Amino acid sequence: MRRMRGKTVVITGASSGIGEELAVLLAGRGAHVVLAARGEEALQRVKARCESAGGRAVAVRTDVGDAEACRLLMERAVEAFGGIDVLVNNAGVSMGARVDEVTDLGLYERLMRINYLGAVYCTHHALPHLKARKGLVVAVSSLTGLAGVPTVSGYAASKHAMHGFFDSLRIELRGTGVDVSVVCPGFVATNIRLNALGTDGQPTGADEDGGMKKMDAGTCAAIMLRAIERREREVVMTAKARVGKYVKLLAPGLLDRIAARAVRHRRR
Repeated sequence: MRRMRGKTVVITGASSGIGEELAVLLAGRGAHVVLAARGEEALQRVKARCESAGGRAVAVRTDVGDAEACRLLMERAVEAFGGIDVLVNNAGVSMGARVDEVTDLGLYERLMRINYLGAVYCTHHALPHLKARKGLVVAVSSLTGLAGVPTVSGYAASKHAMHGFFDSLRIELRGTGVDVSVVCPGFVATNIRLNALGTDGQPTGADEDGGMKKMDAGTCAAIMLRAIERREREVVMTAKARVGKYVKLLAPGLLDRIAARAVRHRRR
């Protein structure tokens, strides 16, 4: 628990789900948490939870798709706590549509701007402060960042982009003391699918997982916290996904069939 005491952690997408639960866990270990998201009311609720857990917290309303807003977020973190030790790029939006059903191609741009470019913007502006403290960058990716999944093509593309960016950044940062950790959760019980973009680029408001078993957000956050404390290079959270990485290398066609069958099952 002493590892995180007094450390400053910036978390995007902190107003609900994984980001919220991670923030509360970190606050309980004495970390200073900087909460970033677009919803002011939700941020204040999470801030109160963090303070009740024993940590210090500030809430900064931020749209990560805006590069200047990301710069101001890091500036505010440094003003509040003197520096940045960990940046958790957690903000994200998903989708639920086949490519041939999409009527508004703008949804692909929105997915890339929030999921990928938002992480790039935040990381770029945090890097000078992270280097000063030999800190850690965390990229919250997804199992779709490891393999394609039907009906979430744009989401998968944004997560693949994250993997390429952060794997490259890790090499660039060798010798600086800054580490990069990529975390790949599986299906987690959050509202990301309720807010997923549909064929017209608008949130569907529906969870189409067909009763699929999901990890709860608290368990996912606990795994992430352990990875942060250990500065792990990559975390793939499910045993099936870890096997899937090797199946993709050895029998990619088989993995495609498995993914297609899983989606058909969900839609039924």
